[in-house]
Amino acid sequence: MEKTQSKPTWIIVFIACFIGLLVDGMDIQVLALTLPSLMEEFQITKAIAGFLSTMSLIGMALGGIVGGWLSDRYGRVRMATYMMVLFSIGTALLGLAQTYEQFLVIRFISAIGIGAEYSIVMMLMAEYVPTKKRTTILGSLQAAYSVGYLVAALLANAILPIYGWRPLYIISILPVVLAIYIRRKIPEPQGWLEAKKQPKKVNKNEWFAIYKDPKIRAIFLFWIFTSTFLQFGFYGVGTWLPTYLIQELGYDFKKMTGYLVGTYTALIFGKILAGWLADLIGRRTVYAIGGISTAIFLPFLIMYHTPGNIIILLTIFGFLYGTPYGVNGTYMSESFPTHIRGTAVGGAYNIGRFGAAIAPISIGLIAQTHSIGFGLAMLGVAYALAGIIPALFIREKMYDPFQNKTTASTAKIEKNDENHTA
Repeated sequence: MEKTQSKPTWIIVFIACFIGLLVDGMDIQVLALTLPSLMEEFQITKAIAGFLSTMSLIGMALGGIVGGWLSDRYGRVRMATYMMVLFSIGTALLGLAQTYEQFLVIRFISAIGIGAEYSIVMMLMAEYVPTKKRTTILGSLQAAYSVGYLVAALLANAILPIYGWRPLYIISILPVVLAIYIRRKIPEPQGWLEAKKQPKKVNKNEWFAIYKDPKIRAIFLFWIFTSTFLQFGFYGVGTWLPTYLIQELGYDFKKMTGYLVGTYTALIFGKILAGWLADLIGRRTVYAIGGISTAIFLPFLIMYHTPGNIIILLTIFGFLYGTPYGVNGTYMSESFPTHIRGTAVGGAYNIGRFGAAIAPISIGLIAQTHSIGFGLAMLGVAYALAGIIPALFIREKMYDPFQNKTTASTAKIEKNDENHTA
């Protein structure tokens, strides 16, 4: 077995990637938790506040697309390091912003690093872990994002009421140390190194390779639609749930963060369990069940909560709504061959993020005419579509990132395509 795929190495990779995604998740959630404070400080409306999250998602989409492509060209580890530095420094600078316009511009730039780092880290881990336990490991890695949400809620509860919102952003400078460690200690995955040695695959344009192959092109488009609806629901909820609990349900900040701690704790376990189940019963099955069950439960939560059951409903919801993310990294990585995986996964997921970027501002607009709760309930439609599309159109385990080769069925397709080209 190659050194880069030895057990000690992938454990180190997992720990480093886990910490990186944890900080990624903290960064996203800090914006949601500080949104009421930002609205007050900058004197902005709900719609304008939602635009901050929209621009964040657009920046993350751009970063994920470019970062995925660059990782195919120059390496997963190298680009993950650079993007981690970008979002760490950029987020820290948000703590010094004096106007809404300054905050918006800096947030957009730092979000480029967030989106790129997320996409690259998930691919990096997928290329280190054997197929039989890939979703268990990647589901656990995905839980890092939710741990970041949890840590952000705890830090906000301790810091924001006393010191304000700025320190929550300034402490994001710390991941620079992790980036230096990753660059020095973690080697590029063996699958990428082997693909790099194949000039016919690596030297041609990766985007053209996706477009040229009708099978890959179709899967790429299905993942774009799936990613759009999944992120529309996920970031719509993530952006506005804290504000909903404060402004429409009337909870104070400490009680709101306490409820979110329960939700995010359940979210962590939901992702880990989803990854484990996906290795047992299949990626497609777990992904579809997660999307559809969330679609059913979300409007139920909004319409039927009471002071007595809200904590229970939020905990169940937390368990459900992150389930597709516990499978997403593996499912997508196994949909594309190694030499274009970064471009295809980063492209599909983050083009989808462009579409999802209208979710925060859309709910902000709905809140001005109806309510935040009504906007959140409408997100159930997006979750339903996120579950239905892969259930009908996206097969699982088409390519093996660990071994840098396809399954038998896909190898046959590629052979037929080569014969047709010849």
